[in-house]
Amino acid sequence: MNTHTLGLATRVSACLVLGFLALPILIIFPLALSPSEYLTFPPQGFSLRWLEAVLESPDWRDSIWLSFKIALGSTVLAVILSVLAALALVRGRFKLKQIVYALILLPMIVPNIISAIAMFFFFADKGGVFGSTVAIIIGHAVIALPIAIIILSSTLQGVDSRLENAALSLGANRFTAFRRITLPLIAPGIASACIFAFLSSFDELLIAMFMAGSTAQTLPVRIWNSVLFQLDPTIAAVSALLVIVSVLALLAANLFARRGARA
Repeated sequence: MNTHTLGLATRVSACLVLGFLALPILIIFPLALSPSEYLTFPPQGFSLRWLEAVLESPDWRDSIWLSFKIALGSTVLAVILSVLAALALVRGRFKLKQIVYALILLPMIVPNIISAIAMFFFFADKGGVFGSTVAIIIGHAVIALPIAIIILSSTLQGVDSRLENAALSLGANRFTAFRRITLPLIAPGIASACIFAFLSSFDELLIAMFMAGSTAQTLPVRIWNSVLFQLDPTIAAVSALLVIVSVLALLAANLFARRGARA
């Protein structure tokens, strides 16, 4: 097999894999633009009717805004904790570091339903927290921590510790050395961690269902309830909006990663 044939086979294989992954998601868009009262494929025409219905609905707008606030809060909490954890794992010297790292990654390995049940029983007797947005923010921060720590640990490993040591030798304290030297260098990694943490919260269903009760319906919870009780193209319209947000966020994360690589 010559180089040209191998390259062609590689491109064809990549296109097939991309189509296999993307096609089920892309089908959402014609469903969202269907003028029909029901979910039908292929659609008999195209209309912005259901997208307008979502944006004009107070219930959907409230759920979008609630999901945004929760995702923002959990992102801030998760990234602050992940910066501290990454510093300890990369710069620290202590025994059982690999075991600690494995325990940190547990929320990524354990199914979300198990995490949701565990958090439900943990917060169930804490009346002031259970059923509030604070409980959801904490829960979402827990599941966002592993990916944020992975990103920041990898970024921090690319920062030469001798730069910090040089700053310390010139009279700077550790906080100043971190703020003036390390923080700017890991800023692209922090931005990427923020994006992935935000998406993991904004799209999360199970923990929000267990922790919110009937008092707060995030966007994924409202979508789930709509699927159960009223299946119409509104769900496809909301799903299309979620896909657009996710794709834009991933493109932004890729941009920050490239900037970090160039830096």
